Amino acid sequence: MLSDRIQTLSPSLTIAISSLARDLKAQGKDILSFSAGEPDFGTPQRIKDEAIKAINEGFTQYTAVPGIPALLEAVSAKLKRDNNLDYAPSDIIVSNGAKQSLFNLFQAVLNEGDEVIIPSPYWVTYPELVKYASAIPVIIETDEISGFKMTAEQLKAAITPKTKMVILTSPSNPTGSVYSKEELEALAAVLKGTDIMVVSDEMYEKLVYDIDFVAAASISEDMFQRTVTVNGLSKSVAMTGWRFGYLATPNKELIAAMNKLQSQSTSNINSITQKAAIPALLGEVDSEIEQMRRAFEGRAEEAVNLFNDIDGLSVLKPQGAFYLFVNIKDVSNDSIEFCKELLQSTGVAVVPGIGFGSEGYFRFSFATDITTIREGIRRIEKFVQSKK
Repeated sequence: MLSDRIQTLSPSLTIAISSLARDLKAQGKDILSFSAGEPDFGTPQRIKDEAIKAINEGFTQYTAVPGIPALLEAVSAKLKRDNNLDYAPSDIIVSNGAKQSLFNLFQAVLNEGDEVIIPSPYWVTYPELVKYASAIPVIIETDEISGFKMTAEQLKAAITPKTKMVILTSPSNPTGSVYSKEELEALAAVLKGTDIMVVSDEMYEKLVYDIDFVAAASISEDMFQRTVTVNGLSKSVAMTGWRFGYLATPNKELIAAMNKLQSQSTSNINSITQKAAIPALLGEVDSEIEQMRRAFEGRAEEAVNLFNDIDGLSVLKPQGAFYLFVNIKDVSNDSIEFCKELLQSTGVAVVPGIGFGSEGYFRFSFATDITTIREGIRRIEKFVQSKK
């Protein structure tokens, strides 16, 4: 009795692996999980204090669907301060995480048969939400040579009369790649003169290493008008469970459509989270964010060196986020089987690359302490040696 639409969806492989690892650990097994996509740091105290204050002051009623005025003004100020983007508060809608922002957007824009260009490796949710909107994911394969980034030539070759949008993720989950200003300008040149929408997922923007983050919409006025900026506080401010994402676009008709959809689905997001998010958006916890970023950077450097010392494995140093996309092609071309055997024999949980659209890799999250990272990589090395 299930709908055709729901049967197009596949379960999230990252959530499935994380759940399996938790279950095994609960059974008393020695499990080291590197599958989760969330920081191992706690939410900054300033944010928690603001939430407690909101509760004590009784701020527990419904709010306006897109968010309270002070919150929308804070998002607007953040986008101007950090990204040089002039979005009015009325250009913004706050949702239950960036997933809902994307869901609302795709449902509001995509029609059956529309094509959406998605570079791979991609975040597992993109193609699933596109298919749920009855549209067609068009996958562009990238590789280590390009730093796992789509080139202007690839984008141009993929565009057809049915192309409705292109998704950019910078920094990337799962590769950690970051588009430079020059690379974004080259993509923008291809899109100029078209009606193609750009969806720029910038969730990891605060977690970058040895490179400056550039927002896609800041490249030109043309890019600003065609780009929908998607962001949130889950990753950069360690607020995954708070469920705070937002979307910004100068397209008033689009904002109204998503506001209408959200009003008939979830309505406003948690009122307490709205209050708590304001100090984070206004830069009041930037020092804690920087401490977390530096810790991730140090872990990344050591983990990359350890992996590249393993015969049969290789990995590029990430420019952002907190993931390594490890190449296992010299050991196995079946990432699901590799990861399954690894978990069963060593207790190490990582995510198969095929879940991100790229076979021959696994994603390793270094959002955990360095001692656990070292032990996990030691177990992986022993496992790989047994495969030789």
